[in-house]
Amino acid sequence: MPTINRIRVPAACLAMLLALAGCGESDGGTVTADQGPTATGSSPAGSPDRPAGDAGAQPPVGRTGSPPSPTEPPLIGTPTAPPRHPTELRKSNVLAGRLSRGGSGPCYTLVTDDGREYALHGTDKGTFATGTWVRVTTAPAAAEVDCGPGIPLSILKMSPVG
Repeated sequence: MPTINRIRVPAACLAMLLALAGCGESDGGTVTADQGPTATGSSPAGSPDRPAGDAGAQPPVGRTGSPPSPTEPPLIGTPTAPPRHPTELRKSNVLAGRLSRGGSGPCYTLVTDDGREYALHGTDKGTFATGTWVRVTTAPAAAEVDCGPGIPLSILKMSPVG
């Protein structure tokens, strides 16, 4: 975690650079708090072209209070609870793991990272050595096929990973 000094010094330099580079007009004038950019680029807030209280003079919706400090980093709160929904959506019919029984098929045994064992069946899916990491797109198993221990599934597609 960076120290406060490592954050404050670059932030202060950036604020100073922005103040020197972006706040002056091309003719050398300065921009004051009651002036702001307009559609024509020349009328200050409160002029006939831009009435005071215009939406451009107000903070954006949802922001209240003082503007953020150019020298202090914003504080990010700590989460109060875990996410309600998964942060990575996965297809339920796609598995990845290591083959504990390989070969040229049609039966394979796959073990996933969480230790689940799957008895996979698929003809003409390729030859895979035992220990190969694969990604498998599955379908429900055919009732007449038995490929041994594990959760029975049929292979739609199987490819090596890595």
